[in-house]
Amino acid sequence: MQYTKVPLSRVAVLIGKKGKVKIEIEKRLGVSLNINNTSATVSIENKGGDELAEWRCKDIVRAIGKGFSPQNAMKLCKEDYSLAVINLEDIVGRSDKALKRQKGRVIGREGKTRRYIEESTKALISIYGKSVAIIGTYEEIQVAKKGIVMLASGSPHGVVYKTLQFKARELKERRFHLWEE
Repeated sequence: MQYTKVPLSRVAVLIGKKGKVKIEIEKRLGVSLNINNTSATVSIENKGGDELAEWRCKDIVRAIGKGFSPQNAMKLCKEDYSLAVINLEDIVGRSDKALKRQKGRVIGREGKTRRYIEESTKALISIYGKSVAIIGTYEEIQVAKKGIVMLASGSPHGVVYKTLQFKARELKERRFHLWEE
């Protein structure tokens, strides 16, 4: 059995209208979810089937808790997809002002920077609370993480964009070579 917590504000999203999201997660992974509405604690129990189902379910619940839509979080059912969470406080400290500024840098004007990172890496990004969450393959996550950490550390946007372009080109070439073999 696995346990995890989600923010109270995300419990309703995890459950979904008439319990649809919870039911879909349970059916798809062969688990049972028990959600405590007051403490926002989620217990996950495997009901047979895949041994990794509890871990995948835990990542899906965490992703929804970090601001992803249930549809995007369900991509974690695929074997090659995973979730990475960057705690911005580890990079910028506990200052609310610095945290807000660096979150703004990662999002960019009208979401441009976030969108650029997503388009160049094919990873999905969610900025929620004091963290940035990423869903994607291992390579996609590593490239997106590098760009986000660079931005949060104060690197100019232009430098980050060029780094992402270079890394995205490498990713594309690697994918292309997989198709050739």
